[in-house]
This record gives sequence, structure tokens and C-alpha cells, in this order.
Amino acid sequence: MVPVLSFLCLAAVVVDGDTLRCANIADAGGRVRIARIDAPERSEPGGPAATAELARLIAGQRVSCTAIDADPRIAGYQPRDRFGRIVARCSAGGTNLGAAMIAGGHAGVWPKRKKGG
Repeated sequence: MVPVLSFLCLAAVVVDGDTLRCANIADAGGRVRIARIDAPERSEPGGPAATAELARLIAGQRVSCTAIDADPRIAGYQPRDRFGRIVARCSAGGTNLGAAMIAGGHAGVWPKRKKGG
């Protein structure tokens, strides 16, 4: 059984449209990847808008997160992604950040679903 790790992301800062930096996370530069979404990098088309939207969603809000399996494509529980980040479902002000980013068109679902599957 995998332990549930829930935490507050203190002094949250947006890195890009799918990554936060939390002052209270010691490793991976404090970076936390928002689970199951993929947003463009800051330097890519749509990246600045995705980054701005995530910043808007967390502005003045308490950010709470629950770590999940970093890569469902790999058998067994993966505690971190390939960059060493915690992957977590995060919310701010009662809003699921991943769902809001997808609904707003700023991110897509990750991993991509196979056609016909």
C-alpha cells in the first residue's frame, strides 16, 4: 500500500503552466508537477498564457496538494517524475488546478489517451 502524502504548497510560485515551486519542499528545487496535465513551456506558443493562468488561479489562495503516482504508464508506484519532482493533484480556493487548466484550454491531458483505447 502506498502512503498518502498530502501537503500545503507554501509560498507557491508558478514556474510554468503545469509546475509550481513550493518553499517548503526541500528537493527538486521545490518544484511540484501538477498531475495528469501537460501545458506548453514558457518559451513555447501558449506558454506565457498558461503560466499567467496558473498564476491567476493560485493568487492569494492556499494551495493544497496530494501526491500521486508520477507515471501511470510504468508498473508500480513512481514517487517522483524523471526530473525528481513530486507529482500531485493540487487545488487552490477549492478549484482543482489541473482540471481548471484543461477546461480553460491552457493544458492537455497527460498521458495522452491512445485512440480506440
